[in-house]
Amino acid sequence: MRDFFKFVFASLVGLTLFSVGGLFLLVAIVTLAARETTPAIQDKTVLAFDLSLDIIDTPPGTYSSGAIERVLSGDGEEKIAFRTVLDTLEAAATDDRIVGLYLYNSVDPGGSGFANLTEIREALQAFQASGKPILAYEMQWAERDYYLTSVADTVMLNPTGMMEMNGFKSETAFFATALEKYGIGIQVTRVGAYKSAVEPFIRSDRSPADRQQIQKLLSDLWGEFLQSVAKSRELTPQALQALADQDGLLLASEAKTAGLVDRLAYPDEAIAELHKLTGEPDSEEDFRQVSLPEYATIAKDDQGLSRNQVALIYAEGDIVSGEGGDGQIGGDFFAEEIRKLRLDDNVKAIVLRVNSPGGSATASDLVTREVKLAAEVKPVIVSMGNLAASGGYQISTYATKIFALPSTITGSIGVFGLLPNVQAIANNNGITWDVVKTGQYADIQSITRPRTPAEMAIVQRITDQFYTHFLDTVAESRSLPRQRVAEIAQGRVWSGIEAKRIGLVDELGGLEDAIQAAAEAAKLGDDWRLEEYPQNKLFDGQLLGSLLSRHNSQSSSRDPLTLQLQNLRADLETLKAMNDPVGIYSRILFTPRIE
Repeated sequence: MRDFFKFVFASLVGLTLFSVGGLFLLVAIVTLAARETTPAIQDKTVLAFDLSLDIIDTPPGTYSSGAIERVLSGDGEEKIAFRTVLDTLEAAATDDRIVGLYLYNSVDPGGSGFANLTEIREALQAFQASGKPILAYEMQWAERDYYLTSVADTVMLNPTGMMEMNGFKSETAFFATALEKYGIGIQVTRVGAYKSAVEPFIRSDRSPADRQQIQKLLSDLWGEFLQSVAKSRELTPQALQALADQDGLLLASEAKTAGLVDRLAYPDEAIAELHKLTGEPDSEEDFRQVSLPEYATIAKDDQGLSRNQVALIYAEGDIVSGEGGDGQIGGDFFAEEIRKLRLDDNVKAIVLRVNSPGGSATASDLVTREVKLAAEVKPVIVSMGNLAASGGYQISTYATKIFALPSTITGSIGVFGLLPNVQAIANNNGITWDVVKTGQYADIQSITRPRTPAEMAIVQRITDQFYTHFLDTVAESRSLPRQRVAEIAQGRVWSGIEAKRIGLVDELGGLEDAIQAAAEAAKLGDDWRLEEYPQNKLFDGQLLGSLLSRHNSQSSSRDPLTLQLQNLRADLETLKAMNDPVGIYSRILFTPRIE
């Protein structure tokens, strides 16, 4: 028997050493492969920017849970960090080997929001200001694509192509009738006339209040689009609005007549234009180019060895109780991360990048508390991305300064509770329950029956208290009269432009503006370096991030059926993230989709 245990123990040790050795061997192989594939940039090279790239706030590999499995199974999508895109475009502008920029493909409809696209657009304009031309070519464009490609010096559209210029829309699915049909009951508590998060479960259409706020939000974003595109194309916003009202969809020839494109061209003709930049013969089938992700690997800035850190921490996704995971802001985890940065003497300032619809009310409050404590000892600058609403706004509010972009969606100061029960569907299928209890409200959290009026009153009282606390938090942190906060709250969403006007944010600006403001607030001069957080959870998140970002992927399908199914799946996934211990949420339930 003793020999048997020796054999088992030896086998386990051997397997462990083999696994660890194999893991390090994999790391070594991939690292060497990455070095060998680092591009050598030749003179007169064009930087090629595939607009269908999945651009995310948090660098790939930051949350490495499951990353190895995704890479090995081939399921990973090509991802690139938002700030990497900005830095790469800035580096290319001053690189003498890069002679121009080529924009192609279409922006993923479910990808970057207009706030991030605004910063990318500004980066494209900065590249253009260096004197290097930008060329754009594709078969068809929608407004999201054209918002970027309209910057180009030469905008080319396929002669058989089409352009969408019909305005923005926001479409929401409503489930009330389906839930009733299948016998699933929904009871809600909420505070705020505009807190529409629960409406998809209790209505079959938008409430007048929700329609009002979404119409105002779309009008603000559409106005920003018209102003920006009109300026780039030397048109007027009125002319673009007329196209949206009278045409909507334009054939390639009509788009050229309207001044939206410079020339109609087939792919070989577009390549010929790019050959003029690289100086290659027209007989070549392709042109000298380097993709943006490839160029990013050699364009990283050397930030020196300063001990003074500006910490950039990414808060992206649903706010959930506990540690959280990929695409989530775990309340416990993020509170601990901010606490560490507060106590780290080398961290002189913190930039909190928020891209979140909110979520768990208790988790939001936990993170808010740590932001407040950090701001008492060092500058904390918030940079709002596409969405910083409800709990996403709450965690921002105690910052030293808040930056938002004109097209940021923020506000939504309100809370709700969503209380489902399955009594009808169960009873219809022969399932019943019988409860024995020692207190009147012992089964108040049960989903096997509807709550009584007395129980609903208890839940509503708790919801009201969370809302009161939210109002007090905003009033104190933003130095606003509580009555004023009550007026602009009510769960209403605001664009970044309106949020600045009413005092919810301090400045209009992007991520780089926030980083510079943090360094200035800490009085660091040029003696500082940027460090990104959360740090990678696994042995080498940067390696995994590199694997994910290098993984080839197809452009997202744009057919309407696939998009609707993807949207529905995303909505249902949202429900899985609702894990607040008291069932109260400060969030936009379904993220507004603006198309």
